Amino acid sequence: MRFSRCKSLPTQKSGKRVAIIGAGPAGLAAAGFLICRGHEVHVYDMMEEPGGLLIYGIPDFRIPKKNVREGTHELAMLGVRFHMRTKVVPGEGVREGEIGFNEILRGYDAVIIATGTWAERRLNVEGEDLPRVYPAFHYLFHYCRVEAGYERLEDLPPLGRRVAVIGAGLTAVDAAAVSKRLGAETVYMIYRRTINEAPARRHEIENLIKAGIKWIELAAPKRFIGDREKGVTGVELIRMRLGEPDKSGRPRPVPIEGSEFVLDIDAALIAIGEIPTPPIMNKELKINPDNTIWVDKKMRTTMKGVFAAGDVVTGPSLIGNAIASGLKAAQAVDEYLSGKISWDLTP
Repeated sequence: MRFSRCKSLPTQKSGKRVAIIGAGPAGLAAAGFLICRGHEVHVYDMMEEPGGLLIYGIPDFRIPKKNVREGTHELAMLGVRFHMRTKVVPGEGVREGEIGFNEILRGYDAVIIATGTWAERRLNVEGEDLPRVYPAFHYLFHYCRVEAGYERLEDLPPLGRRVAVIGAGLTAVDAAAVSKRLGAETVYMIYRRTINEAPARRHEIENLIKAGIKWIELAAPKRFIGDREKGVTGVELIRMRLGEPDKSGRPRPVPIEGSEFVLDIDAALIAIGEIPTPPIMNKELKINPDNTIWVDKKMRTTMKGVFAAGDVVTGPSLIGNAIASGLKAAQAVDEYLSGKISWDLTP
């Protein structure tokens, strides 16, 4: 997987320094563009190696980590400097493994925030905090760390024989596939709409069904059943019907009164979406109500010299979209550093 767009570096350096916060698809694409423009590029990330969700969120059977590592190695060979195991914090860094956002602002001519979406949405239903009810994204994170060699398979929390996956996006698809690979005999994919409205591609869901995954559409969790000692033992679902379109343009799921039924399960993986995670929250950096960072058409934030790209701007998206966003931000940074665009904007 290539992130650079040049075969050789320009003979003349720009003398400008750019910091990229986040080593996921958007940040890596931006780094590849900017290093090819002769800028000095530093990438900061809190994980052990670059790649973001390509390494830590997507299983190897969908995107081989070997391919990602080849791409990040190429960036390093071109001169991109990776500062791994380094968390960007507000203000000044005071602990080992931290760097303050103020330090970055002082040390670089431009900054790109590309920290993605690393927090999970909750269902907010009874029993969601029971043992063996996991956020799917969090579970996949640890599974991918096992694949990457940072954790042991035997330390991965057990799922048992019967697993319910709540959701129908790519995270849900991966969670269902991983559940099967870890030995679950029965895996349910539970979605409040139908397969026609599912965020995941239809063929991906159909492939899971062919592999034995049981699809339950037009149903939503009402509560998880169990106790703190035994953990989750079941999920009470309520049937849904499709109503008028909501803000997403899809039919709104409407509960059908009195239609509740119970599935016996040993574990549940909740995959109803992720939330953008900006590295700082302050008055200077405008954050939208959905926790995305506000940017203009040139990917400029409300802080001078600070751009943003990827899922932290758009919300969860496909890898190609994140890469395209990173390239767009990098091009704007290049224009800014060369004086082609100024910083006159109104949010």
